[in-house]
Amino acid sequence: MFKELRPEAKDLLERVSKFLLDEVAPNEQKFEQQIRKDQDRWNYYPEIVEEIKEKAKSQGLWNLFLPESEFGAGLTNYEYAHLAEKMGRYSFGSEVFNCSAPDTGNMEVIARYGNRVHQEEWLQPLLDGKIRSAFAMTEPGVASSDATNMAATAVLDGDEYVINGEKWWTSGAGDPRCKILIFMCVTNPENAKHQRHSMILVPMESEGIEIVKMMHVFGYDDAPHGHGHLKFKNVRVPKENLLLGEGRGFEIAQGRLGPGRIHHCMRSIGVAERALELMCQRGTDPNKNAFGKPLAQLGANFDHIADSRIQLNAARLLTLDAAHKMDTVGNKIAASEIAQIKVMVPIVALDIIDRAIQIHGGEGVSQVTPLASMYAHMRCLRLADGPDEVHRRAVARYELGKYISK
Repeated sequence: MFKELRPEAKDLLERVSKFLLDEVAPNEQKFEQQIRKDQDRWNYYPEIVEEIKEKAKSQGLWNLFLPESEFGAGLTNYEYAHLAEKMGRYSFGSEVFNCSAPDTGNMEVIARYGNRVHQEEWLQPLLDGKIRSAFAMTEPGVASSDATNMAATAVLDGDEYVINGEKWWTSGAGDPRCKILIFMCVTNPENAKHQRHSMILVPMESEGIEIVKMMHVFGYDDAPHGHGHLKFKNVRVPKENLLLGEGRGFEIAQGRLGPGRIHHCMRSIGVAERALELMCQRGTDPNKNAFGKPLAQLGANFDHIADSRIQLNAARLLTLDAAHKMDTVGNKIAASEIAQIKVMVPIVALDIIDRAIQIHGGEGVSQVTPLASMYAHMRCLRLADGPDEVHRRAVARYELGKYISK
């Protein structure tokens, strides 16, 4: 069904896997320890990450995404998907290779749709790992599952756009290194529904941006990355900060979100794979026997372990199929497959994490294992980049379209 990875992709996969085991896995605890308390959480980033990033860069393990671009490593979506799975096993596994969201999607947007000035001012520092970015789309005042509801505006006033509105769940906005936003807003209210919105580059230091608060995910504030609730009051940016053209925001979004969903899903498969490992380790730990037997032999745990492996392999194959189709027939034709994985993978991962939590007992919902955090963030992914219902609707419309005469 799938072709073998090219030698250069296979080499990168082996090197990335080894680097994660040698440099990231041993430092997970140190990363957590270096996240500061109180307000300092938003003014400081753990030093260990920067140290590991320099090691990755020196080994050529850097900017491994960006298919069909002079700025990337020359990997296809299918090839990069294998790397993303390995990175997803660790909370900061993607960042050490400069491959973490939302930067990957934002860099792809600026590489594809930005002009030379945008690329020099914002893309190059992002590629160098010197700054971070955020994507401002979701709004608190509307049902953002229908993205055409977005109400924030940008009005052209001479040589500047004047921006007003409110955004939340702007992931990465809390990071002290976040310097640029890609802001989606209404510029052409009289246009057809999907031609009213535009994307504009907005520097985080612009006058008129207020950080209202950082949103919590089941109590986790994700410091120092954060998910910002932001207000924009008469924020002025040069008209040259417009990307591609007025009314072309959805066109850009479709190009951005396809690869991003592959990345999210393959990282999620990495999370689920680690949860299954923890489940099996707990189930065979001789120090955790109950009623004279290893936990794996009690109740329905054999079934839970088997079902987890079956579901995980199915989710992986579906995601790789979507990535392969993106590479061979394009994002538009692969739209149904992309929507399918965005529904299936987080649900499968949640099921596996939940089983792993159950076999760990009280320890599973504590800070002693990564399982509770995994569950919280995987549950969030069923809403991020569009809720399940939107993607199911897209899949159903595609299927029904086969039976409706044109």
